[in-house]
Amino acid sequence: MDHLKQIHAQMIISGRISDNFAASRIMSFCALSDSGDIAYARKLFENTQEPNSFMWNTIIRAYSGSPNPSNAIFLYARMRKEGAPPGNHTFPFLLKACTKYHSLSSGIQVHGHVIKHGFDLDIYVANGLIRFYGGCGSIFDARRVFDEIPERNLIIWTTMVSGYAQNFCSNEALMLFDEMIVEGVKPNGPTLASVLSACARSGGLELGERIHVFIQEKGIEVEVILGTALVDMYAKNGVISTARKLFDGMPERNIVTWNAMICGLAMHGYVEDALKLFHELERDEIAPNDITFVGVLSACCHAGLVEVGSEIFYSMRRVYGIEPKIEHYGCIVDLLGRVGRVMEAEELIRGMKWKADVVVLGALLAGCKNHGNVEIAERVVKAMLELEPNNHGVYVVLSNMYAEAARWEDVVRLRKVMRDEGLKKIPGWSLVDGDR
Repeated sequence: MDHLKQIHAQMIISGRISDNFAASRIMSFCALSDSGDIAYARKLFENTQEPNSFMWNTIIRAYSGSPNPSNAIFLYARMRKEGAPPGNHTFPFLLKACTKYHSLSSGIQVHGHVIKHGFDLDIYVANGLIRFYGGCGSIFDARRVFDEIPERNLIIWTTMVSGYAQNFCSNEALMLFDEMIVEGVKPNGPTLASVLSACARSGGLELGERIHVFIQEKGIEVEVILGTALVDMYAKNGVISTARKLFDGMPERNIVTWNAMICGLAMHGYVEDALKLFHELERDEIAPNDITFVGVLSACCHAGLVEVGSEIFYSMRRVYGIEPKIEHYGCIVDLLGRVGRVMEAEELIRGMKWKADVVVLGALLAGCKNHGNVEIAERVVKAMLELEPNNHGVYVVLSNMYAEAARWEDVVRLRKVMRDEGLKKIPGWSLVDGDR
């Protein structure tokens, strides 16, 4: 960015900044590169007299992948108001923003604009629509878009199969995968890795196993991306032995591969193996990232390894220069809470640079409940209700804690509040894969 600002200054001095082509390249770097700055790109955009389509699309694209995807939707509304015509590159980024923002209604409106502007049969746009509907759980609409395309390419087929797998439609995913093969569409490594990733997220072991067999039968090279996807799929589905065999047999691994195996081991309670693998990673001088530490800290939580977990948590910043995120705080708070160190956990939360979310607070509340610390529980419940006023289950937890402490007046008072406000405990739910 320092170099770019120098170039930007020279462009202003020489008058080249009025050249939209040159200005758009500056904006593109700021908005889209890893070392860029979206805010700086937005300032450039706002100071452009008549931004071209590339500039509009660049800023929309940047916002679609940012923590604030709604900005992409607002910018598109302004784009339409100012009469700038959208193109086939505008809509996929916009649909990505709608997916990330979890706004089905906004995406449906965008779909209407797609049809209005005649891009509904554009492969690039159609793929964005299928991905959007699949990502929002509206798989029927995703299939409708898929069926309306005259000419489908490999990416379209992959997106639709992945959409089925992501939405727990294992049978439909299997049938469509078979149909794709019959149609003569030959999947390559990256597309198979994409489907395997969906299988990992959704618990679609059967489809994942079918794809593994297909890879072996067709002699497809299992390079690092595809190998990692296989490891991740088997690990998340609990087939740890197969995942480990694949992991050990990979000639090349990256940090994503290590994370898939470490997190899989931790998720299924193989604590010693997860920690051993983490130390092996350290010995091999492979730099861990924030996801690595989520996996290792989760393993420590499973086994109640407070000292080990604390040492790993504090080593993130001290040894590796990685700033702990809220997920890491959630793990360490859970770990401290399980052994009754709730005062220490509460102090840790107070020191966070972010405001605690319901996951972190919930972990602390669980620790308070298990160890009878009503005083801290009262503060936690208050904080949780500020974030989620309808999360009435916390009242029930606090009421039960009052009862266990024989504080009957507080029990009566709290139940009166619940009755007066018509509060009910949010029911729990579970998921069962009916295909297996």
